[in-house]
Order: sequence, then C-alpha cells, then structure tokens
Amino acid sequence: NNSSQLSSLPLQILLYVNGIYYIFYFLATLAMIIYKSQVFSYPDDLLAPDLAVLFLMGILEVPRLYLGFKGNLTEAEAPLGLSLGLTVGSVVLCVYLLLWQTYVLWADVLLNAVLLSTYGLESGLKVTAIAAFVS
Repeated sequence: NNSSQLSSLPLQILLYVNGIYYIFYFLATLAMIIYKSQVFSYPDDLLAPDLAVLFLMGILEVPRLYLGFKGNLTEAEAPLGLSLGLTVGSVVLCVYLLLWQTYVLWADVLLNAVLLSTYGLESGLKVTAIAAFVS
C-alpha cells in the first residue's frame, strides 16, 4: 500500500480547538462591549463599529473553519488556501479589537493575544499542509 495520508492532524486539532475558543471569545467580547457601554461613557457613533467588527469576524469564522476542515481532510489546497485568506481577514479584525476599539481592557488584550497566536500557529500549519498537498 503506497498511499500516504497528507492531511495534518495538528491542524485538524487546532481548527477544532479554535472553533470552541472562538465561541468563548465571541461571547466574552460581546459581554465586555455591553459592559463597557454601560460602565463607560461609550459614544453612540463608536459602539456600532465595534459591534460590527465583532459580528463580521463571527460571520467570517464559519467559512474560515469549514474550509480549513474540508481542505485538510480532503487534502485539497484550494479550500485550505481560501481558509488561509479568510484567516488574514480575521487577523485584521482581531488587531482592530486589540488596538483600535473604543475601550480596550486587559481582558480584551488577553483574549485577542490568544486568538492571534492560534491564528498564527494555524496559518503556519495550513501553509505546511498546502505545500504537502501540492508536492
């Protein structure tokens, strides 16, 4: 039997863990935005963009994870490449929430730092998997 499995187990585990962590991240960040809007004088014109970024990120996360799972399991570089592209978008939105949202609490810094590091690790594993599929 000469068939070799090219899909990445570490990537599959990380995608799964990221999916669970993202649910926690989304709910915690949403709760903090609500908390900040009650406790601080949150300008109305700045509340909407912060919420929009969080919801856009949540919408991006579904196809990002789906394409990552599908591309890795079917050993197809196209869905994995698309997932990698969506990860870049998610990183930009995550950096916005880390640096440029109206109020940034230490919990925001912690949540976003963990998410950015998992995105980085996941991206490295995706690039490695794509290279293995193409070769």
